[in-house]
Amino acid sequence: MTLLIWKDPKLGNWWLSYGDAGASQLVGYWPAELFTHLSGHASMVEWGGEVVNTRPDGAHTATQMGSGRFAAEGFGRASYFRNLETVDAGNSLAPVSLDAVQTLAEDGGCYDIKKAYDERDGWGTHFYYGGPGHNPACP
Repeated sequence: MTLLIWKDPKLGNWWLSYGDAGASQLVGYWPAELFTHLSGHASMVEWGGEVVNTRPDGAHTATQMGSGRFAAEGFGRASYFRNLETVDAGNSLAPVSLDAVQTLAEDGGCYDIKKAYDERDGWGTHFYYGGPGHNPACP
């Protein structure tokens, strides 16, 4: 699934669409008034997953992230984002370089992430991420 978020250069609203180029569907927009700190442009983009862990019963939550598989399991098992792009000042898509991607997994025994670049298979800059949550390596 392709997701695209961009800023309307005339009104300043932020739009969301999904689907492949030429067949994408508009989902809706966030009015410019909601994001006054983004009146010029965004300074950071984040992709990935998040799990809230309130440590029920003193243990890490068993909530899975993504498919529930670790990044090292790769395609067909782990969740992923591929062909990372941002919208530049000219309102055009620009590929994200691998060097520009910073990764963070707060507890590698519970969830992890692995970034990569591959132009041969059309994936460009991408990353695998996820994990099972509570397990022997994640008490």
